[in-house]
Amino acid sequence: MDAGDLRVFEAVARLGGMNRAAEELHTVQSNVTGRIRALEQELGVPLFDRHARGVVCTAAARRLLPYAHRVAALLHDARRAARDDGEPSGPLVIGSLETTAAIRLSPLLAGYAAAYPHVDLSLRTGTTGELIQDVLARRVEGAFVCGPVDHPDLAAESRFQEELAVLTAPTVTDPDAIISGGDFRIVVLKAGCSYRLRLEAYLARRGATGIRILEFGTLEAILACVGAGLGITLLPRALAETVRRAGQVAVHPLPTGEAMVETVFLRRRDGYVSKALAAFIAMTAPGETGPADRFASAAE
Repeated sequence: MDAGDLRVFEAVARLGGMNRAAEELHTVQSNVTGRIRALEQELGVPLFDRHARGVVCTAAARRLLPYAHRVAALLHDARRAARDDGEPSGPLVIGSLETTAAIRLSPLLAGYAAAYPHVDLSLRTGTTGELIQDVLARRVEGAFVCGPVDHPDLAAESRFQEELAVLTAPTVTDPDAIISGGDFRIVVLKAGCSYRLRLEAYLARRGATGIRILEFGTLEAILACVGAGLGITLLPRALAETVRRAGQVAVHPLPTGEAMVETVFLRRRDGYVSKALAAFIAMTAPGETGPADRFASAAE
């Protein structure tokens, strides 16, 4: 068994068919079938159950698949390490909460792009739940999410502290009156949003019942609906202040023990730290104002 065998195996498992795997791998089906049969013979276990529409993984294949993924990731990192010489360069994909991107990242990203013009930096936004999965699946090299995050495969470093606040229509002076009255709506992002979870916990502690949910995909839609009186939401106070000053919403501070939330930067513990990523980590570290070599040893 070698890396080539595992590559063929992973493609068949992911695509559910020998022919589909052959098309992706730019080879013929007989070659894929032969590699899989040889691998099954070597391991002494069947890897796929065949049927008219393709194949499905056996229990043995499901146990083998994580190792195939790890080998592929290791080879990918090895190629990157061999080419990662000199100044930071190449692609760098970072994930972020939409709120963090709006409040915190613009000057940091602009400074990074100016300092490292040969890095192709891109930003992907999502909920905390989505971004954790993106980091685990190596779709992004790191991500800013709402902490704390406790996962054995992830390293988390504190970056920002945010004060949260309840947002309502501008005519509301006491959100507790809405909550105690029952039969109200919360206006939130989709499931997996950390602020949505905190809002639900905040309401549960106050015995709120009969909560209806309005779910939207953007902060702009949430703020517009809250301002129109369709419900309440929970967001960082710094983000809400701009629309508050414009008279679009009312901002209600939370008690001290419920107000603060930490934003952390996540990355895989076993992931290769390229020079581009090391420079980004150093530049965005608390107290840093420019490039640093704090993580230089990790990029060697």
